[in-house]
Amino acid sequence: MTNTKTIASSWDPNKNLLITQLSGEVDQSDIVYWEESLQDALSQIDDHSFFKIFINIHGFKAIDLDAHKRFRSIIPLTLAQYGWKVGYVDLFEDEARHITYTHTRGIRCLAAAHAHQDESKIARYEAEFSRDAEHFFTNPTEAREWIEAYIPQR
Repeated sequence: MTNTKTIASSWDPNKNLLITQLSGEVDQSDIVYWEESLQDALSQIDDHSFFKIFINIHGFKAIDLDAHKRFRSIIPLTLAQYGWKVGYVDLFEDEARHITYTHTRGIRCLAAAHAHQDESKIARYEAEFSRDAEHFFTNPTEAREWIEAYIPQR
């Protein structure tokens, strides 16, 4: 079996949509590269504006525990810099209490769609943590369609 990886982030100013994807069997260096791509996409957003985000980790598999630990804090901590509290962050009580929420360069995250292949995890997250502006999907196409169609309340 081949390890097809996708590691990329992009900003679409016409849709106010940031898309970030990490899939395949990844190690720590892949995760560092992914985080850098996410930061690069965020740097393209105009000051004092907003964005929606599609976090597509469908097919993601960390090759070891260290890679997974590095991975799991990136989205919650990054989005906290834009005023967004990821729904599942309270699962990690010790880490959650230390998160500071700001609005970097006056930018706000107003909606998030998450895609992952683990059906039981995603069903739980959708049942317990979804809200009007945040949903969890096992189908990346459905996630993207939802986030593209979502009109944020500003």
